[in-house]
Amino acid sequence: MIDLPALVPNGEYRSRRREVITDTAGVPVAELSLAPPLYIARTIAAQRRITALPADERHAALAKAGAAFVDSTAAGLNFESYVQLASRVSGLPIAVARAQALDVSEAVVAAFDSVQPARPVGAVPDWAAMPPGQAGAIWSRRGAVFGVHASGNAPGVHGLWPQALALGYRAAIRPSRREPLTAHRLVMALREAGFRDDDVTYLPTDHAGADEIISSADLALVYGGDDVVAKYGSDPTVFVNGPGRTKIVLTAEQDWREHLAVIVDSIAGLGGMACVNTTAVLVEGDAAGLAEAIAQRLHTIEALPADDERAVLPTQPLANAEAIARRVAARAAGTVPLLGADQIVADLGDGRAALRPAVHLLAGPDPEKLGTELPFPCVWVAPWERTAGIAALRNSLVIGAFTEDDGLMTALLDEPTIANVYRGPVPTYYTASGLPHDGFLADFLMRTKGFVSRG
Repeated sequence: MIDLPALVPNGEYRSRRREVITDTAGVPVAELSLAPPLYIARTIAAQRRITALPADERHAALAKAGAAFVDSTAAGLNFESYVQLASRVSGLPIAVARAQALDVSEAVVAAFDSVQPARPVGAVPDWAAMPPGQAGAIWSRRGAVFGVHASGNAPGVHGLWPQALALGYRAAIRPSRREPLTAHRLVMALREAGFRDDDVTYLPTDHAGADEIISSADLALVYGGDDVVAKYGSDPTVFVNGPGRTKIVLTAEQDWREHLAVIVDSIAGLGGMACVNTTAVLVEGDAAGLAEAIAQRLHTIEALPADDERAVLPTQPLANAEAIARRVAARAAGTVPLLGADQIVADLGDGRAALRPAVHLLAGPDPEKLGTELPFPCVWVAPWERTAGIAALRNSLVIGAFTEDDGLMTALLDEPTIANVYRGPVPTYYTASGLPHDGFLADFLMRTKGFVSRG
């Protein structure tokens, strides 16, 4: 059993309340110490009392931490052992888990530079850089402590929050109890690289403790479904990363055959578990033909254990997989099941099941069905007419647009509920340094202040 204590300002904290972490076959692999709310409040108060490290020290420490995340040993695990265990507990295919963990390392190294595109061109990050007698803007933090409720579907989510450290925040991380390994390893790497114990803490906890992190921190980042959006969506101090409901749209002049590979990759890449995976495809034209072609491609994916290097599909405990299949069946009423709920569960014989892809053809762009997002390759295909406008495309993290219609592109980019628009053969899970995810995190963390110094 791997011991995962809380990581707090005075080192490690082991509580009497423990939670056993199992892999998707139900095998216990780690024990997590759960920090109580009062302890969390005291921890964050201690973080608030220190000042930020100088910018050059933060920059250097982040560069070292990215390397330490890969090269060091944490909780008795080297990098490959950590990847294997993260894959086992999350159900993410091991090759995807490894690639995402390496992405985290690169994101941490680049964190200081990644926040710079969000800085207004008229603002400087340090008042000392303002020439005497000049009036201008200072880019300033909106708080001191940043709380994070991390998700457990993939290591890659941990590539974002270190940007808060780059900006001088202290960070309090609540790991997912589904996959707490990545956050632990990253906090250990950051401390090894030069961040103080007070700069970044690791606070496994229950729901009461999670609420305490939100209330004690100045600002917070949370991940979750519609319930999380409903709970925190109206709170201006909380940045909510909810369901992606990522979509692809093809207009009539497009030959979908030319784009089939990108469409299928957008659905099944990253195990189909990410908010940037395509879950709905709208077609101005032959929707049935495209749906059948997608189903044929996805049907060829072999169901394998997540620790098989060839695995593409995610795994879940068998009972969870069966519950997901029942949910798909209920939501699919009235659709044409090209790969239906009855074939989703691939029992691997050891308590785990791989989740085979699901493809359903709709008679029209039903918002409820098109908004269904599940942690495996599951896509809803519907006919769509340009004359109907973009209502069916709203509330999307990413829209992949295959179109020559510049007017449609303008409408998509002007729509406030669409976060990102990728035109042409770009997978919807594409990311790059300087490319916002759901806006820049620094847009939320920072503000500009007027500054004048004379005399």
